[in-house]
Amino acid sequence: MADDARFSEAIHAPNRLRICGLLRPVDSAEFSVLKDTLRLSEANLSKTVRSLVELGFVTAKKSTSSSRTDKRLTTTLSLTPLGQYTFDAHILALQRLAAEALGDQ
Repeated sequence: MADDARFSEAIHAPNRLRICGLLRPVDSAEFSVLKDTLRLSEANLSKTVRSLVELGFVTAKKSTSSSRTDKRLTTTLSLTPLGQYTFDAHILALQRLAAEALGDQ
């Protein structure tokens, strides 16, 4: 996890945060798996992933799949090192914020 806590407005949007959270513990995940897991439309997920790619937090790779019988490509998503660092720092900032709030009870 990142050494310093840093809130990231770029990742904080709910769908961006959920995508990064699902990608963080794995090397990669297929677009269709994220779509089903997050219960997002293909259009909504595409738009959100495109934003994360533009920010440099996610990479998208298209390739053929041995599990498909047609020639359509499968999109695989991965969190970049920058995405991992930013996500980790953001989560640490949220944890510290929560700890401070709970400590004031």
